[in-house]
Parts: sequence; C-alpha cells; structure tokens
Amino acid sequence: MKILLTGANGYIGMRILPKLLDMGHSVVCAVRDEKRLSVDAKIRSKIEVIEIDFLDDPEKQQVPKDIDAAYYLIHSMTSSVTDFDEKEAQAAKNFNTILENTQCQQVIYLSGIVNDKELSKHLSSRKNVEKILYKGPFDVTVLRTGIIVGSGSSSFEIIRDLCEKLPIMITPKWVLTKTQPIAIRDVIQFLTEVLGNKETYGQSFDIGGPDILTYKDMLHGYAKVRGFKNWIFTVPVMTPKLSSYWLYFVTSTSYKLATNLVDSMKMEVVAQDNRLQEMLGIETHTYEEAIDLAFKKIEQNLVISSWKDSIASGQIKEDLENYIQVPKYGVLRDKKSIRIKDEDAVLENVWRIGGENGWYYGNWLWKIRGFLDKLVGGPGLRRGRTHPDKIFPGDALDFWRVLLADKKSKRLLLFAEMKTPGEAWLEFKIEDGVLYQTATFRPKGLLGRLYWYSVLPFHLFIFGNMIRNIAKTD
Repeated sequence: MKILLTGANGYIGMRILPKLLDMGHSVVCAVRDEKRLSVDAKIRSKIEVIEIDFLDDPEKQQVPKDIDAAYYLIHSMTSSVTDFDEKEAQAAKNFNTILENTQCQQVIYLSGIVNDKELSKHLSSRKNVEKILYKGPFDVTVLRTGIIVGSGSSSFEIIRDLCEKLPIMITPKWVLTKTQPIAIRDVIQFLTEVLGNKETYGQSFDIGGPDILTYKDMLHGYAKVRGFKNWIFTVPVMTPKLSSYWLYFVTSTSYKLATNLVDSMKMEVVAQDNRLQEMLGIETHTYEEAIDLAFKKIEQNLVISSWKDSIASGQIKEDLENYIQVPKYGVLRDKKSIRIKDEDAVLENVWRIGGENGWYYGNWLWKIRGFLDKLVGGPGLRRGRTHPDKIFPGDALDFWRVLLADKKSKRLLLFAEMKTPGEAWLEFKIEDGVLYQTATFRPKGLLGRLYWYSVLPFHLFIFGNMIRNIAKTD
C-alpha cells in the first residue's frame, strides 16, 4: 500500500515509519520542513518526502493522488494554551480538502480517550477533530488512547523527572485521578494492524494497557521498577495554575504543555471497551513492563524520537530557515579559534556537546543559567538531547535549538531558546585544521546590550576553556 504519514517527524510518526517500511509499504512523509526529518540515510532512501503545512491554504498543498491510506498524527497541544483547538480544527478541515483529489480509502487517527461528560479543552479538541475527519471523503478508524509510556514520550519524561528528583512529593489532588497507561510499542501495533482492516472502517476504539492506575500509582510504580522508594502526599489547595508551575519547574516540560496536561489530568481516562484488542488478538504490556522497556531503549541509546524535539516545545515560532542565516550587522560577537590535530575526533566532541555530556567546561554555571531561564519562562537545561552523539536539524539541545548539523562541512549551528533580550547563535566549525567557535548576539535595544556586557566576563572565562576542552582528543 502507498501510505501518507502526516506528522512524520513527531513522536509517534518517527516510531511508526520504520515499522511501515518493514511491512513492505510505500510511505510518503508529510512534514513542514524536509530538513527536520531526523532519519538515517537508509530510511531516507526508501521514502518520499513532501513539505506541507496543513494550516496553510489547502488549494496550494498537494499530495500524491495514488495514496491508499493515511495516518493523521497532527496535534498542536504544545504550541498554545489558548487557541490550539482552533488550529487543530482548521488543520483537520484542510486535510479533508487536500485528500479529496486522492484515492485514499482509509484515514487512521490517534485521538484521546473521551469518557467524561465535562471534557478538558485538550480532549474536547481531539473529539472535535474526530467529527471533522468523519466528514472527509474516506473511511476513518479512530484509536483513542490515554497516557503513552515509552522512551522519549512526554508522559514518561515527566514521570521520570518527578521520581528521580523528588523522593518526597507534595502533590495536587489530581494525582488520585485514574488513567490507563499503554506502552508505545502496543500503540504502534494497534496503529499498524488496523491498516487496511475493513472491520475497523468507520469506527472509534479505546485502547489501553492492562493496568488501571492513579497517577500516584504510576509514580510509585516507576520507583519500584527503578529500585527505590518515594513518598507522595496530596494537598487539596493546589490550583491548576500552581500545578502547572509545579510541573514546569520540576520537569522538562514547557509551561504550555504543563498547562494543557494539568487540564486533562483532572479527567478520568479509562478505556470503556476492549473490542479492538479482542478483534486483533493483541496482548498489551503492563505499566511496569512499559517502564522497563523504555529504560532498555535508553541504556542502548536507541531512543528514536522525543517530544522535546518538537519545535513547539521551544521559543521558535517560524521555520528554521528564518534563523539559519547568522546576521553580520548590528550584532555582538565572541569569536575564538584553536588549531587542532585530529579534525574527525574533534568533530565527534562537537557532536556530543550538551545533554548528559555537558558543555565541556563550567557545567555548574550552565546549570545556574538554565535554572534562571526556567524562572523567567524559558526551557532551561532539562530538555537535554535525544541521542548522545547524533544531532539533526530541529533537535532540542538543552536550551538551544539545532539549526544546522552538517558533518560534511563540519559545522554545527545552534539558536538560543533561552529567554534573553535579543537573539543568540552559537556556531562550531572546523576548517583547515582550525576549530572556530563563535557566539553571536543580536541585542534588542539598550537592555540587550547591557545583558551582553554583563555576561561578557563569564563568556571570556567559559568559552575560552570550552573550546580548549573540545579540541582535546587525548
């Protein structure tokens, strides 16, 4: 079958793509920016990639007419607190219009379980998108799920942050809400096995793992798998706004995502039927098995995708192309260079920067800067990086966003998503046996210039030692 995969660069899209190829399908990946499709050369050679933004005029967008089925994996919850539901509705309407001129027979949509009369804005939006898709010129199969547990998923990373950092927690009362977590590999199995299955056409199904747990149970279950204990005390006085700030400061989540998650966590999310599981004969993994499987992927450096790499998890509001040209005028620079002996070894050092490996000098100062960034609404350092030595354009790298990662030209370009009174770039380039490290800052007014000169002594201290340590290959 020829399949259109929307949201191909997202958390679910990156997981299902290799599975579809292994099943022998021809896949057309629909992404907003082709350069951000973080796949290796082997997978790239097997797929067709088209650039399309489902929020743009549908008359200007084109997809192959001979597609047989499509996966609708477009969500906007991390991009806004106020109007993400409007964006999701518009994207779904445009999707229907675009597919009118194709031979698509089935659209598979991953939604959220909706079984409360009073739905959160997030779940209400998911349900509305279902209604819109059902009006399209194709048969729809909707899979509704709750918490997805897997390496790199937002739910897993939030639970991981909370448990690893806070052995004793004072929590909001929504931690007593029931939910039904499901392992990411089970979600992928459901998504692939309904493909082309006419028994599932025109229907919506709940899918979930075998365990019905409270969020408190999930936190305890994580600690059990990791081999330690934690203590959790609930208080009734923590407002949704305070809960959002609590998640934002303790975990790697953005404030926008924290706000939308808290709104949803007050709703019970439990599967109402197991028809699809019985129909397909799928045996799902327990919550603790899902946690264990996630850590096996992490330990083997096999994390395929992470929610943190979503552009919406940071500060950039436009395409990466708009930032990739580093300005030359009206900017302040800190440029350093050092002669090196082994270009390839130094390039590997550059490619490992950030995350668990740190910044080669003064990591405690970087952590302080990350904490201060969190206080004023920035991402801080907690996003880390998805893989220890692989970088793709668009990836999150602590409080930076990767704009360019080109090993052939030996150049890495980062854009700062931390809160600053200006725009900042950090570039590493190797040329003719010399490593160049350039920090560029375009200030906004007097405040921006005062900021630059106030941190200049730290730049001299940190950046000088940083380039020397990157250059070491012994």
